[in-house]
Amino acid sequence: MAHLSLFLSLPLFLNIIMITFLVPATAAISSCNDPCRTLDDCEGQLICIKGKCNDDVELGTHTCRGRRTSPSPSTSIHGCHPFGTLKCNGKSHPTYRCSPLVTTSIRAKLISNDFSEGGDGGGPSACDGQYHDNKEMIVALSTGWYNGGLRCGKMIRITVSNGRSTMAKVVDECDSMHGCDAEHAYQGPCDIDTVNGSEAVWSALGIDTEEGVANVTWSMVS
Repeated sequence: MAHLSLFLSLPLFLNIIMITFLVPATAAISSCNDPCRTLDDCEGQLICIKGKCNDDVELGTHTCRGRRTSPSPSTSIHGCHPFGTLKCNGKSHPTYRCSPLVTTSIRAKLISNDFSEGGDGGGPSACDGQYHDNKEMIVALSTGWYNGGLRCGKMIRITVSNGRSTMAKVVDECDSMHGCDAEHAYQGPCDIDTVNGSEAVWSALGIDTEEGVANVTWSMVS
């Protein structure tokens, strides 16, 4: 009886084997930065470049540009852990909501910024929605220091290594969370320890904006 049962079930077993080999498997469609081997592996207008799905430069697609992915644990700075990663222009930029702790003397990188309309600062200042003359003593602070606008209108004192110092008003955020779009002049997100200063601030500190970046300390005045 057992042999008869085995004999009857044999055709069913063979049918299962034939279906397994004859029915093609549905190919998994990969999205941005997922692994691929052929163009058919990538969704939409993405193409397979060096084993990963990415934008087609010739078509000018921007599906992956500015796409946020999960954070990398290796990019923690000054106790700040990344919120995520912004991928744009072929580079990965960690994004942060925090900045180093505010103390009586905070180390920062001073970077030149054009606060006027059409300048490299991008959109209008976050504090008042206005553009500003670069002759004003004004700064933008990294997202954590900007603190959701709570430091808008506050004065800070900036000191450079040559001993000179000056005061400037906070009028904008140096966005550590977003970037790579028109609002941010197509630049990547700011570092967590950045103070963007106007030309007037650089001049008052006796340093040339051509230096690009200057190591400074800053503290709250009011």
